[in-house]
Amino acid sequence: MISRVVLATANPDKAAEITAALADVDIELVPRPTDVPDVDETGSTLEANARLKAEALCAATALPALADDTGLEIDALGGGPGVYSARFAGPDATYSDNVKRVLAEMRTARRASRTARFRTVLVLAWPDGREIVAAGVVEGVITDEPHGDQGFGYDPIFRPAGGRGRTFAEMTRGEKQQLSHRGRALRTLAEQLREAARPTS
Repeated sequence: MISRVVLATANPDKAAEITAALADVDIELVPRPTDVPDVDETGSTLEANARLKAEALCAATALPALADDTGLEIDALGGGPGVYSARFAGPDATYSDNVKRVLAEMRTARRASRTARFRTVLVLAWPDGREIVAAGVVEGVITDEPHGDQGFGYDPIFRPAGGRGRTFAEMTRGEKQQLSHRGRALRTLAEQLREAARPTS
């Protein structure tokens, strides 16, 4: 069983969600060293980008590394922004910039075309090349305008199925974690780690 895992993300919001979700798994999560630069996300899929980040942190720290990549897939935008979600409004875009661009792109979308999903792929990589991949998806719709002030990213405009009509930004962290793409992926990863730790008969 592994004991220390370095988080590839430097996003404090993501790090907080990952740490909370893995609190009952017997591993120590350590932050990405400040001298490790951002990894260019040149992959064509979420899994490829997550793997690039995890492998880079393994190489830099000689520790197992956990990375994720998350995309918002909007049917009216042909599945976009997808892998470009974090930089949809440009390479230095803020959360607000990205939300504004999505809403601008959606102004002409028919109500039936506002369906969307959040998808997260996690890659836990070891320096020797082993890895665990876990994914999570949540379906929902894009709202006409932002609602709520919790969460981050596109949370104010994403209303998940099963959320009683609320966006992620209108939920507590615990409520969001139960429904969210990242929460589902992390629970799958946690179960795989527990399974790996169980003694064999």
